[in-house]
Amino acid sequence: MEISQSDFDLLVQQIRELTARVHRLETALAVPSPRTEAPRTEAPQSENVESVVEPPPRPPTVPLAPPPSSLASPTKVTEHLDLENRIGSHWLNRIGIAAVLFGLSFFLKYAFDNRWIGPAGRVAIGLIAGIAVVIWSEWFRGRGYRAFSYSLKAVGIGAMYLSLWAAFQVYHLIDSGPAFIAMLLVTASTCALALTQDAEILAVFAITGAFSTPVLLSTGVNREIALFSYVAILDVGILALVAFKPWRRLLWLGFVGTLILYVGWDVEFYTRAQLQPTLIFASLFFIVFAIAPLFMLRQEHGAGMMPLALAFVNAATYFCQAYVMITEISNTAMAWFSLALAAVYLALNRMRPRSSDEAAEANLRLMHLALAVGLITVAIPIRLEAHWITIGWFIESAVLLWLGSRIKSDLLNVFAITALVLGVGRLLLYDNFQSTVLIFNMRMLVYVIAIAVLGLIAYHASKRTDDLARNVGAVAVVALNALALRGLSLEVADYYSWQMTAIRPGNRLLANWTEIRIARDFSYSALFMGYGAMLMVIGFWRKSAFVRWQALILIALTTAKVFVYDTSELDRIYRILSFVVLGVLLLAVSFAYQRDWLKLNRRKPSSPAGDAT
Repeated sequence: MEISQSDFDLLVQQIRELTARVHRLETALAVPSPRTEAPRTEAPQSENVESVVEPPPRPPTVPLAPPPSSLASPTKVTEHLDLENRIGSHWLNRIGIAAVLFGLSFFLKYAFDNRWIGPAGRVAIGLIAGIAVVIWSEWFRGRGYRAFSYSLKAVGIGAMYLSLWAAFQVYHLIDSGPAFIAMLLVTASTCALALTQDAEILAVFAITGAFSTPVLLSTGVNREIALFSYVAILDVGILALVAFKPWRRLLWLGFVGTLILYVGWDVEFYTRAQLQPTLIFASLFFIVFAIAPLFMLRQEHGAGMMPLALAFVNAATYFCQAYVMITEISNTAMAWFSLALAAVYLALNRMRPRSSDEAAEANLRLMHLALAVGLITVAIPIRLEAHWITIGWFIESAVLLWLGSRIKSDLLNVFAITALVLGVGRLLLYDNFQSTVLIFNMRMLVYVIAIAVLGLIAYHASKRTDDLARNVGAVAVVALNALALRGLSLEVADYYSWQMTAIRPGNRLLANWTEIRIARDFSYSALFMGYGAMLMVIGFWRKSAFVRWQALILIALTTAKVFVYDTSELDRIYRILSFVVLGVLLLAVSFAYQRDWLKLNRRKPSSPAGDAT
């Protein structure tokens, strides 16, 4: 078969174009192209041709680089396709449905205004249209248009609810009982569709309609028992539904719906006489949604923040509801209620939901424990008053610290420190004591309790070897000494304040005040010197460099006070005593270090420079 020169050139050109296309595809898909040798093309020979006509030499095939603007990355192409698909399949779908509904509503309004259709006919049209749309949506679902089918179902279900509402509220064609039963049938049918089609969105439609039913059928009459019984049955049904289907969002929808109906009723109808039934229903709602996080954990992929958030919000909501109702009667009853609620969360902390996610289960138990401790902490200021609140927080801190050390729980230790910080903050910034005796008074008792708890923290920290425990223990020791100095200083201040108050006005009033002030300032110096000496003794006895450093810092501050302040302000006798006592203290400390009672020099490695010194 003879091939002409033009056909051969055309074939070569096509090969070049195909090579360039393949190269562009490989570049777009990031696929490395194998290096192959170009096939050799031999010139065809003809039997009738005397000389073989050789084709001109073919230049090497060099694929041309595609222009930058001609190709887009696969990610951008996919994003554009996804956006286009979403606009076409979802947005246009919803806009089209809305347009149809607007058109039908305008037509119906026109017909109603011209009295073409009566009230019964209007309601019938709404119900028939709603049912027809739901049935029509099944035709689309059978052909794979699930999103479009669910949108149509939302329209049909909404039309049925609104038609029943109009039949009861607007046209008064039926009573509340039949209207309620009819709406309940719509809700039950929607739930059945959700279960048979395994569609969570239909369950959302059903629950939304179920919570809307009391609002649509409201007559302004207080029917607490009927309303909350219905809501309680609905919440239990949601819990049962979530037990079989992994539809965790339904629990949040149920919680929000319950809260909206409860708050709406409470604002409109609640009185103190209804405390008992209202608290019973609030407790029932609390129990349902306190158990709900455990059901979440039993599902696959149950981890996340949803169980923790629901547990916290449910506890806070229930506590606020009870607080508003119970504090009108008794703060003591509210404190006991808070403690009982803490016991409930301690019991929930012991439950094991057989979760597949151990980390999520552990986090939920920690949340229950934190809620229990928080409720105990809140119960203290509700029940107690004044400085007893501070004492209660200190005792709580000690108990939590003891429990934390027994069960090896760092979280309880954190709660203990938090309660301690609350107590110390209230003691320093808020509590106001009126003492009539020195030392043996309520203020010193509170300070002693605080110092004891700080000592307990320092003791437990010393039993551990990690850096965090050492740091916490060091802070506790410093805070302990600071509180002790402040408490003793307040006693000194009170003593001399009483002395000044006892002075009767007279010619020597100013002189007496000056003498008392000088004695008070000397007493402060003596107190700081004595406390520093005590810390130094303890530091040598316990062989604690940390305590000795605190003693040295306190002694240094006292030395500065004596040389700067006492020299110019104190009377001659007090000035002499200050310097003598300070000098004796400094010599004693220096002697203790020179005797090397702790053998500090032996611990240091010897060096030529040290020997020379």
